[in-house]
Amino acid sequence: MKKLPRWYSPRRWFARSAAMSAVVLALLLPFAASAQQQGLELDIVGGNAAALPIAVVPMPYQGGAAAPETDVAAVIAADLNRSGQFRSLPEGDLVERPTRGSEVNYPTWRALNQDYLVVGRVVDGGSGAYRVEYELFDVATQQRLLGFALTARSNAMRDVAHQIADAIYEKILGVKGAFFTRIAYITATGVGRDASYALVVADSDGFNPQTVVTSSEPLLSPSWSPDGNRLAYVSFEGGSSSIYIQDISTGSRQLVAKFRGINSAPAFSPDGGRMAMTLSRSGNPEIYVMNLGSKALTQVTNHFGIDTEPTWSADGGTLYFTSDRGGQPQIYQVPAGGGSASRVSFQGNYNASASVSPDGQKIATAQGAGNTYRIAVMDRSLGSARWSTLSPGSLDESPSFAPNGAMIIYAAREGGRGVLYAVSADGRVRQRLVLAGGDVREPAWGPFRTP
Repeated sequence: MKKLPRWYSPRRWFARSAAMSAVVLALLLPFAASAQQQGLELDIVGGNAAALPIAVVPMPYQGGAAAPETDVAAVIAADLNRSGQFRSLPEGDLVERPTRGSEVNYPTWRALNQDYLVVGRVVDGGSGAYRVEYELFDVATQQRLLGFALTARSNAMRDVAHQIADAIYEKILGVKGAFFTRIAYITATGVGRDASYALVVADSDGFNPQTVVTSSEPLLSPSWSPDGNRLAYVSFEGGSSSIYIQDISTGSRQLVAKFRGINSAPAFSPDGGRMAMTLSRSGNPEIYVMNLGSKALTQVTNHFGIDTEPTWSADGGTLYFTSDRGGQPQIYQVPAGGGSASRVSFQGNYNASASVSPDGQKIATAQGAGNTYRIAVMDRSLGSARWSTLSPGSLDESPSFAPNGAMIIYAAREGGRGVLYAVSADGRVRQRLVLAGGDVREPAWGPFRTP
């Protein structure tokens, strides 16, 4: 096997200091964590002056049992705010609090310069459940745009709020919302022999964390199946890398790859039947595709450079990957069945960890220059590639698009610890997610969920 450059070494990355380059390839980032009971603390950073003003009026409980703990209206408003497309009216500025359309006084909301208004209430839903009845209004036209009811038990009221926010987002913008989705990430607590690692799944806003896998050895590179029921990941248990698939609901797992050398960077195909991965079984890190039914392998790349971090196009016909075949890590593309590869990224000395938007028009990368690494997006929707920088940090990496392409989650290094940010596609609004007492890295945004 050829000698690998320092940027590719997972063990060296794990031992390095924070001052070293943080943007190694995602498959080499063995930050993980225990934190079975620890959630992510979050706050919103920045704002969008062009965001649509919307008033989300508190939805009081009007039933006879104990009120649910979840403030549904607050969750809806927070979702809309962090999208960067909306700016909700602060609760302290509400001068009226209607709960249904018949109570809406439109001149009041026009005077407050609100374009849209959301009202609702929570009532008993029977059998211990709650029913959320909500309505969305266009203030200028005085038209009701939405009017629905959702029923759930107390522990699922945040899910209901996310689904309502999705409906509002889609009705106004014509784009499917992605608030009722999940993220996966790797966290780490402790050092040395006391280090503990976990693969965690949480709501898109960081709430309701659930530990999927724990280990005393590094875990990395989580990848969602298209149905959202499974996660592929890399484990270093036993001292070498292996690729596993974990069923989130049952906890069962399947060993996928444990070949000689490197087994890393798994990525499910859009149909869920194949998995792209990086293997060095032939001596050099190359891109392979495995049929998950037969376990048959197809070698996709064959080059003296290092080829790694494959990610699929939405139609499953193309693989994007990181390669240093040109001298520095850049993004390339190749037919998923194999063939000639072509370079995609030309701006910046370093581009790695590609994430492709669902429409295939944008590619987010960790882009480096000197010792600074930031999240950049290449937009090809107008023909020629246009680049924009989305993150302001110096050690930002591992971008992952939301399933609607409207937001990106990425990892950052702040004050010697790992945090996550979810940023709107225009870069104006960021949501910061921090693990109390540990590091959090390598986020992966899951697919749309079915209510």
